[in-house]
Amino acid sequence: MAGLEELRKKLTPLFDAEKGFSTGSTLDLDPCDSYTLSDSGTVNLLSRSYGVYNINELGLQKCTTLAVDDSSEKTYRCGSHEMRVFGAIGSGASSVVQRAIHIPTHRILALKKINIFEKEKRQQLLTEIRTLCEAPCYQGLVEFHGAFYTPDSGQISIALEYMDGGSLADILRLRKRIPEPLLSSMFQKLLHGLSYLHGVRHLVHRDIKPANLLVNLKVTYMSPERIRNENYSYPADIWSLGLALFECGTGEFPYTANEGPVNLMLQILDDPSPTPSKHNFSPEFCSFIEACLQKDADARPTAEQLLSHPFITKYEDSQVDLAVFVRSVFDPTQRMKDLADMLTIHFYLLFDGPDELWQHTRTLYSEDSVFSFSGKQLVGPNDIFASLSSIRSTLAGDWPPERLVHVVEKLQCRAHGQDGVAIRVSGSFIVGNQFLICGDGVQVEGLPSIKDLSIDISSKRMGTFREQFIMEPSNIIGRYSISKQELYIMQ
Repeated sequence: MAGLEELRKKLTPLFDAEKGFSTGSTLDLDPCDSYTLSDSGTVNLLSRSYGVYNINELGLQKCTTLAVDDSSEKTYRCGSHEMRVFGAIGSGASSVVQRAIHIPTHRILALKKINIFEKEKRQQLLTEIRTLCEAPCYQGLVEFHGAFYTPDSGQISIALEYMDGGSLADILRLRKRIPEPLLSSMFQKLLHGLSYLHGVRHLVHRDIKPANLLVNLKVTYMSPERIRNENYSYPADIWSLGLALFECGTGEFPYTANEGPVNLMLQILDDPSPTPSKHNFSPEFCSFIEACLQKDADARPTAEQLLSHPFITKYEDSQVDLAVFVRSVFDPTQRMKDLADMLTIHFYLLFDGPDELWQHTRTLYSEDSVFSFSGKQLVGPNDIFASLSSIRSTLAGDWPPERLVHVVEKLQCRAHGQDGVAIRVSGSFIVGNQFLICGDGVQVEGLPSIKDLSIDISSKRMGTFREQFIMEPSNIIGRYSISKQELYIMQ
């Protein structure tokens, strides 16, 4: 009963949409300082212009206030207990980005973590959450899945679509420059997203740069009006867009950024706007950058106008395949290995984990999925789940909390078809209470490696297993299902 009461305390401030929220003096605070922290572990981010956002371990709710014109209420049930974290994929001055699997949907996401107690980061957090809540999944924009607060760390995690192609900065590090036809296609998608933000949601992005997966407000892509501390709006995004295109096309940042930020800002203010070489680049490319890098903010075109610029329309009929290009840039073997590690660990943690998580296993399979075990072949999620549940119960035996658990000792993977991955796993069963993994692959947060525990597997081995999976991607980015599975258990 105590656990139920604790859950009720957490749910009440987050999901009671009819209760409403006070519009008292706390909303008149400076947006950087306006937050409260309740005894139940709920962070209330408060602002006259942004509204009220309640965030706790179970998710996020945008709430109605009299001070906010947009009276809509939105709830994102995306809790910390639903995430399986697999380590960092990047970091910046104000945040860390980690890979994670959302357990109920088996979807790989990116978690961006920001500390709520640091004033400067809190302002960024308010702006970012507002932008994400008000600009749902749209062409050219990363999909937002919600946010949650972790009291122990004081961090708010923002759950975003996982972009497994990395960033343009990643590509530039490996390829130095990106060909014009590819840039035209990429920036067309970017302009669609900006046009929606500016024209429909009336929001300024504020941080367009090749590495914008990791938001970090450096001065390098700032427009002249931002440096002068003047009012800035949508044209500031267009300036940053032009600089980003210049760097991606030429492979060089057009200003000298290694002599300190003051010198860099003076260059942006005093020097002529940079222009690419007309001998090395098309007139359309040069014209697009020239239009974006007008010193006078009012002279810059809008994102909507740039969508009809010749540089964007020039390659529309050339059938540019961005996916093929991205695959050619990155090491496919390493990316496949990381994917195989994450999906395999996720599966065995469900198998060896608590009953409430095990129930999500059913949705790992489609109606055409096939599972083979002990000479039998089962098809579809219901029959496969029933068979796996029976095996799970047998392995659990009569000795909880200790049971026969998996120790993955070897994992191999290879490509299957165009986008799938074939995974082969072998290992042992030992008496214990937690799935373990050997090797140097991706490690789930909070899960010990067998190396760290110095366990003599051979003395504790109760049996061995071999298993093969064929994982196929769905039409949702980051989500995979098991299309074929074979299990062999030996004494």
